[in-house]
Amino acid sequence: MTVTEKDRDVLARTIWGEARGESAGGRVAVAWTIRNRVLDGKTSSWWGEGYAGVCQKPYQFSCWNKNDPNFPYLSGAMEIPFRELAQCRIVADQVIDGKVQDPTSGATHYYALAMKTPPAWAAKAKQTLKLGGHVFFKDVP
Repeated sequence: MTVTEKDRDVLARTIWGEARGESAGGRVAVAWTIRNRVLDGKTSSWWGEGYAGVCQKPYQFSCWNKNDPNFPYLSGAMEIPFRELAQCRIVADQVIDGKVQDPTSGATHYYALAMKTPPAWAAKAKQTLKLGGHVFFKDVP
């Protein structure tokens, strides 16, 4: 699969929007969840195609929802602090290039523990990791 510069940029911005308050390990786990969707083995995935397609698929990663407070930063209307985005770019590159292992054991979903009620899909999915403010899952029905 060819990975474009746009893919790398959108993945870094998604990591920032979804996990900037997490440890480096937490940011890697979020990035791997996205990579697991990208590499799901299907020719045409409902999650979208490539990193940019998966990250920006409507209603999959809330930071890209137009009503999310992160959206103006992700869209470029407001500037993400350089150092923070640079850290997320490093994580994005490491995950895309396979330089760090998947700590999520194949997770394709996660939710933030800050949610008052877990999403309905979590009840029937297999939890693979709890790290920082996120819980990760695979085999989501």
